[in-house]
Amino acid sequence: MNSQLHLKIKLLFIIVINILKYVEASNLTSGWGIVGNPIARAYPCKGNQVLEAIFEPGLSPDEENKYELAIYEKFPAHSRVTIKFDSEATVTLADDTVARIKSDLSDLEVSIRFFKSASRLIVTVKGPQTGTVPYPTSIDVNTVEYCKEPDPGFLDNHLQGYKGTAHVALSVPTGSCGRRKVQHTELIVNGQPTKPGDWPWHGAIYRLEQSSVKYVCGGTLLSKIFVLTAAHCSTINGKPVLPEILSVIFGKYQLIGGDVATQEREIHQVIVHEEYKPKRLDNDISLLKMKTEITYDDYVQPACLWNVNAYKKLPVGTIMGTVVGWGFNHNDKLASTLHQVVLPKILEAPCIKSNVAFFGKLLNAKKFCAGYRNGTSACNGDSGGAYQVFVPDITGDSSANATGAWHVHGIVSIALSRPNQPICDHTQYSLFTDVGSFVGWINSHIKTDN
Repeated sequence: MNSQLHLKIKLLFIIVINILKYVEASNLTSGWGIVGNPIARAYPCKGNQVLEAIFEPGLSPDEENKYELAIYEKFPAHSRVTIKFDSEATVTLADDTVARIKSDLSDLEVSIRFFKSASRLIVTVKGPQTGTVPYPTSIDVNTVEYCKEPDPGFLDNHLQGYKGTAHVALSVPTGSCGRRKVQHTELIVNGQPTKPGDWPWHGAIYRLEQSSVKYVCGGTLLSKIFVLTAAHCSTINGKPVLPEILSVIFGKYQLIGGDVATQEREIHQVIVHEEYKPKRLDNDISLLKMKTEITYDDYVQPACLWNVNAYKKLPVGTIMGTVVGWGFNHNDKLASTLHQVVLPKILEAPCIKSNVAFFGKLLNAKKFCAGYRNGTSACNGDSGGAYQVFVPDITGDSSANATGAWHVHGIVSIALSRPNQPICDHTQYSLFTDVGSFVGWINSHIKTDN
């Protein structure tokens, strides 16, 4: 019996060893394993490495706007620490057995008092809203300032927000889209008039209202038959307008008369995105199908459609896009000639922080923020026009004589209005429909035209 028992134990041991070897081999070949997000560190105040911010990239949108703030200093009992932030924050002690914390919302600061000695202080800092990160502007330890040079924004590049849409890459067009036929040597100046032929894909959309024709929006020529614009430009109360009351003119420079190379077309069909939400201007995109084809010439050409490959060819740094239109100028009147303005694309976090009540509610993964806060912005009358980015033929070429094509990256969608006035506030950023999120939708409608 003992020999049989020993034999069974030996066989069982061999089986277990073989199972473990198989599991180990499977893990090695399959590449599966438990992998966590790497911990990242930054210094929130320049010149002081006693202070450290610790955060975990890749968290969910609701959790990615938090970090741990550590002060690697010894704190005797009765020590006091006061931390001020640039925006609202929820601050939590990592160890509440040695200290207490209280807040002063009026000054955006928290005070911490130690009732026991401690070897360091660690608090968790979290923003009140997705995409908003509070950064320290002052850290006072026992009346000594530890943060003389705050470095806000160290976490902004790690915020991903909601990413509910992915799109596949299309090859960068090799044809003539997005290329001017009329060349000018003058530099582009913000807010200044363009010249005829500068933006041959930009059109003026008109609507018949009570027996008079009224300019309503801009649009972008994508092909000989399709025009891209904002959904709010081609709807009333969220419903598509009758195509018979719309028309579009290309090759236009003067808002009223004075042009010699224009082409006007009636609209055959209004195609509004199925999930357009007028109250929030979500999916603010539509296509206008013209009754007859447009003719390409020196003053009328199609723009290129944005695609992810375009990113790879851009110079390193902030994306800069150009918005053109007859929008309201500083005199609150529509411009008489086509104007242009170059605007930087703004990261989600600083955009939301600039006006949490507005951008925090409206900005999502299918929109982006762009502009300045110095009086240079898109405005009423620019709606529906393109946020267009120059993509060089040679990757990274940022020279003044670089060749390339203009791609429609966004559509002018919404801007914050002035208090009690239906006119845009030039000191605020603007929101744009992200065309890259709708490439599939656009192609599904225009593919029959190719």
